[in-house]
Amino acid sequence: MTFTAYYVTPGGDLKRNLIEAGMSAAFESRQGLLWVDVSGATEADAPFLERNFHFHHLAIEDSVASRIHPPKIDDLGSYLFLIVHGINPVSVAEMPETAELALFLGSHFVVSVHRTPLHCIEQVKRIVENDGTVMKHGADFLAHALIDVLIDNILPTIDTMTDMSEAVEEETIRNPQQSVLESVLKLKRSTLKIHRVIAPQREILNRLSRGEFSIIKEEARIYYRDVYDHLIRIEDFIQYIRDSADNALDTYMSSVANRQNEVMKVLSMLAAIFMPLTLIAGIYGMNFEHMPELTWSWGYFAVLGLMAVVVILAIIWFWTRKWISFRRR
Repeated sequence: MTFTAYYVTPGGDLKRNLIEAGMSAAFESRQGLLWVDVSGATEADAPFLERNFHFHHLAIEDSVASRIHPPKIDDLGSYLFLIVHGINPVSVAEMPETAELALFLGSHFVVSVHRTPLHCIEQVKRIVENDGTVMKHGADFLAHALIDVLIDNILPTIDTMTDMSEAVEEETIRNPQQSVLESVLKLKRSTLKIHRVIAPQREILNRLSRGEFSIIKEEARIYYRDVYDHLIRIEDFIQYIRDSADNALDTYMSSVANRQNEVMKVLSMLAAIFMPLTLIAGIYGMNFEHMPELTWSWGYFAVLGLMAVVVILAIIWFWTRKWISFRRR
C-alpha cells in the first residue's frame, strides 16, 4: 500500500505529501479539506484506515477486499461511502476490465481507496498539484472530480467497441467465418459486463444530484447531474453496440443457414441426377439369362448414351426451373 495526502488549510494553503501523523492531525482538526488516496490497498491495510479515520469496519472491509463489489452508496451519518466503477485501459483484443474505486466522503475529507492504479486519480492529482483549485471548492467538488474523470475514461473504450461493432457487421456480411462469430460473442459479453456496473451507478449519481444527502451542497448538485447525463449517454452507446452485435449475430446465422441450404440444394440436385442412372445401372446389372439387350453389339454404348441423355435432360429441367444458373457471379 502507498498513500498520498493533500491538505488545504482553512486559509487556502495547499500542503502536499503529508506523512501519517500530519494526515491524522489534519483529519482530527475537522477544518480545511483533506484528501488521502490509498493505492494498492489490500486487506492488510484495514488497520491503517481504522486507526487514522475511524471508519465503519464494514465499509473498510468492502474498500480493501479483493473481490469485486457492485456500485453502491451508504449514508453512514457523518460521511458517505461510495463504490463506483470505471474501465481499465486494455488492448483492443481483450475484454474490458472494470476498475473499482471506493470513496469515503465527509464534510472536510475525501479518502479514495483502490487496488489498481487509476488514470482518474493521477489526472486529479496533477490538477491539485498545479493549483489546488479543485480542492478549494470543498469535499463534494473533489469527489465529483474523481467520479467525473473515472466515468469519462469509459468513453474511449466505448468508442473502440463501437468501431469494432461496425467492422464486425461488415465482416459478417462479406465473410461470415468462425472468427467473426467469436468477435460478435466477445462484443456481447463486453457490453453486458459494462452494463452491469453502469446501470447501478446511474441510480447513485441520480441520488447524489437530487439533494438526498446534505454533504452534497446545492451548488455542487448540478455537476453530479452532468455526470448522470454522461452515464445516460454511455448507456445509449452500449445499447447501440448491443443491437449491432445482435444484428451481426442474426446476419451470421442467416448466412450460415443460406450456405447450408445451398449445399443441400447441390446435393439434392446431384441425387436427382444420379438416381435414374443408378436405376438404369441396376436394371442392366441383373443376371437374368433372357435379357435381349445383353446380346446387342452396341448395347453397352446405348446404355451409356441413355445415361447421358438422362443427365442432360435433368440439367435442362433444373435450369428451366431456375434452380441452377450458368452465369458467372
